[in-house]
Amino acid sequence: MRAAGVGLGQLLLALDATLVGLVEAPRGLDLTVASAALVDSDDVRLGLAEAAGSADAFFLLGVTDDEALRWIDGQARAPVAIFVKDPSDAVVAKAVRAGSAVVAVEPRARWERLYQLVNHVLEHHGDRGDPMDDSGTDLFGLAQSLADRIHGMVSIEDAQSHVLAYSASNEDADELRRLSILGRAGPPEHLEWLAQWGIFDALRASSEVVRVAERPELALRPRLAIGIHQPAITPRRPPVFAGALWVQQGSQPLADDAEEILQGAAVLAARIMSRLAARPSTHARRVQQLLGLADGEPLEVAAIARELGLPGDGNAALIGFDTIAAENQPARLTDVLALSASAFRRDAQVGSNGSRIYVVLPHTATARAVTSWVHGTVSSLRTELGVHLRAAIAAPVAGLRGIAAARTEVDGVLDSAVRHPISIGQVTSVAEARTAVLLDEIVTLVGTHARLVDPRISDLRTRDPALAETLRVYLDSFGDIGAAAQSLQVHPNTVRYRVRRIEKLLSTSLADPDVRLLFSLGLRVTERSG
Repeated sequence: MRAAGVGLGQLLLALDATLVGLVEAPRGLDLTVASAALVDSDDVRLGLAEAAGSADAFFLLGVTDDEALRWIDGQARAPVAIFVKDPSDAVVAKAVRAGSAVVAVEPRARWERLYQLVNHVLEHHGDRGDPMDDSGTDLFGLAQSLADRIHGMVSIEDAQSHVLAYSASNEDADELRRLSILGRAGPPEHLEWLAQWGIFDALRASSEVVRVAERPELALRPRLAIGIHQPAITPRRPPVFAGALWVQQGSQPLADDAEEILQGAAVLAARIMSRLAARPSTHARRVQQLLGLADGEPLEVAAIARELGLPGDGNAALIGFDTIAAENQPARLTDVLALSASAFRRDAQVGSNGSRIYVVLPHTATARAVTSWVHGTVSSLRTELGVHLRAAIAAPVAGLRGIAAARTEVDGVLDSAVRHPISIGQVTSVAEARTAVLLDEIVTLVGTHARLVDPRISDLRTRDPALAETLRVYLDSFGDIGAAAQSLQVHPNTVRYRVRRIEKLLSTSLADPDVRLLFSLGLRVTERSG
């Protein structure tokens, strides 16, 4: 599997000096950063930070110097980099001795914005050799290309004015740009002036470039801006406002054709944002690979486990959920189940395929707690949301390497349950449902080849359905006349008479076990097709 991520140097260039600054990099800037994790004071104090131990970059939120030093000592593998606000000399020295780069974060930066930006860079600013990771999903790449082309400083915002990506800044960046990148609200007087002149309204209402004049008294440099609009879903509806592109002019004038180029950039930004909304994250893709749902991608479980921060060995569990009535599946059911799964186990991984939702629980010692959680979840969603779910549990699974095969078995149970809801419980295990599933698969296989169904059974089903039903019940009752009569609610002599008649019509003896097996399969096939 290709290692995901970007070089540390490339990551820092994308984030820009407005947000971060390199303090030390003892192993250079070429090490790959493929994943990031947040660590706060409680994680260190409670010993929970080790769960994210396979990440390459860590953001230390509100962690004291003593806690940071203790955390660095406790890492089995030196992270590529740690991101810290106002790192002390002691923390820098300890990290450098361990081999980790130290990145200073601007004190006014919001951690959640930095974390989001880093994850965007990791997912969409990576290896250009992968067509899934090309510039067609890289807003940072678009911002920098636009900045280079028209000689301005570019930022791309969503509809709520949150910065999604930006180009490199220089000493000409004004306070509004710096604060926007840091995830802070701009100065009130700036925002008031922009609103007063209807600039935000103009961006939402049209696809024309808006010029924002310089305001020296506010230290506000000249700008161009344009709204980003997604195409209308139907001809009668207007385009959907998705965000805005801002270009701040520095000491160098903008290119003569800046407005024309900016209009093209807005179209590209809309396409990229649409792709990003539809495209699964790198994490989701790794879970899909683990489940065996990523067609054509090799399954390297050890690498996936490291990237997801999961133990690859030990028994695991897999649960597959599906709605009993597809029309009752609410939007974002995957997210709802992910909330429940994460509350049950912090290391739970959730993926989906169509209406199916899968929960992977690594390192599961016993299936009892898992089964209890599944029953509780199915019951809660029925009560709280009116959603009726069916669930199949595969446990124990031999490590994460067995998850893909277990998912196939779970799908088999859920598929059979659709055809035989009475035979398979609403919550069941692969082991409990194995007989019903195997028989269902055998009958399905026989049914795909008409020549494998004895024509005498097909004729009997067509000419005399009552006799065919008697034969089915008689065979299912293992030839017990009394049991068959009770099931059919007729006199035992009636069953005896019908059995003799069947043997005569079909020119065979039902005492022959091979005949009973052949007829039983044929009856199940014709019952399903009828």
